[in-house]
Order: sequence, then C-alpha cells, then structure tokens
Amino acid sequence: MDTDLRNIDQAIAQRMRKWGMPAVRISFAIIFFWFGILKPFGLSAATDLLKATVAWLPFGEPDTWLAVIGWWEVLIGITFLFRQTTRIAIALLFMQMVGTFMPLVFLPEVTFQDGNYLLPALEGQYIIKNVMIISAALVLGGTFSKKK
Repeated sequence: MDTDLRNIDQAIAQRMRKWGMPAVRISFAIIFFWFGILKPFGLSAATDLLKATVAWLPFGEPDTWLAVIGWWEVLIGITFLFRQTTRIAIALLFMQMVGTFMPLVFLPEVTFQDGNYLLPALEGQYIIKNVMIISAALVLGGTFSKKK
C-alpha cells in the first residue's frame, strides 16, 4: 500500500511540475490583462485609490497615469502569454509592483484601519497580497536558468 501511495504521489507531482509554470504564466496573463484593461476606461475598482496615489506626482494628470498604468498592466499580461517573453513580463511586473505599494506609504488612512498598521483595510489587503505575486514571479523566473 505504501508503494501505491508513493506512486500516486509521484504521478501527481509530475503533472504539477509539467503544468505548474504554464498555469502561473496564464494566471498572470489573465489577471494583469483583465485588471489592466479596466483602468483606461475608468471601470476599475482601484481607480480612486490609484488616482489618489499619483495625485502628488509633479507631472501628468491622475487620469493620464490611470491610462498609462492600465496599458502597462495589459502589456504585462500579454507578455506573460508567451514563454519567450516571460522574462520581459517579469521585469515589467517588478517595475509595476513598486508603484502598487505606494498607497501603503502615501495613503495609510485609506489602506489601514484607524491608523493601525496591523489592521489593513480592504485596500491594504488588496495591495499586500502582491507579495504573493512577487513570490510567484520569482519562482517562475527561476525556471529560466539552466542547472550546472
């Protein structure tokens, strides 16, 4: 019985190795394209938060930044669709992620409950989950190096 369970476990692990990285890439593509395409049309749930975050920038209007960031995310999504452009996608993602954490610093009254940094508001939770996106991108990027 032990051998049967081990064989089943190995078969499952082999399928996970085969389909795991493509699933991560396609998931990234869907999420970034979908969330990104909403922004230029003002349909994103994050529109107000994003505009408030970029309002202090010395150049560009918040609506312009909303469109730029949205199309940037669409580009990230498209580049994740193809294995050959995944490195580009990861680089674009890391540049985009810097901006996603800005509301935690510049708008703590929106991203945390009652000024308590241990109690993220829904907006804060939305931002903090990006740590997992960064981690998944690191794992995916690590698959491109050949072992010596």
